[in-house]
Amino acid sequence: IEAKKYMDEGCLVPDQIMIQMVMGDAVEAVEKGQSLLLDGFPRTMEQAVALDKNLDVDLVINLCIPNETIIERISDRWIHSASGRVYNYSYKPPKVKGLDDETGEPLVQREDDKPESVLKRLQKYEMATAPLVKYYEEKGGKDISSLLIVLSVGKAKSLTTPTRACLTCQ
Repeated sequence: IEAKKYMDEGCLVPDQIMIQMVMGDAVEAVEKGQSLLLDGFPRTMEQAVALDKNLDVDLVINLCIPNETIIERISDRWIHSASGRVYNYSYKPPKVKGLDDETGEPLVQREDDKPESVLKRLQKYEMATAPLVKYYEEKGGKDISSLLIVLSVGKAKSLTTPTRACLTCQ
């Protein structure tokens, strides 16, 4: 609930909140013998240090997607507030533009999905994550079996197979 406040404002969630949210569940899962795939965590050095203190990281994947592509994909997302149904004009558009398929009620765009909010988040994200790539590159030969950087461009539909192939070949 506290994290949602930041996301609704188009801001990144502060480190301490993210660390608390992720690490509690992550440590518990690993203690039960489960493996984890953390998507979007860590995003900052503080988060990476917290992760390293609690868990062994085996593989790091960095997806390099142009900002324009990210902004386009996210800003194409619209929702039906009452039901939570999500539409995306790039690959899952509503039957009638701007209206929910089931109720005919108007769709809305979340504040954090608007292009200006996405760009603002991306700029903050890049400043925070640039040191992480270097950090994991340096750790690559020591503690982490590999750092995989996946370059990805194009439309969402065209990315599925090439990205999957790249991930399995490396």
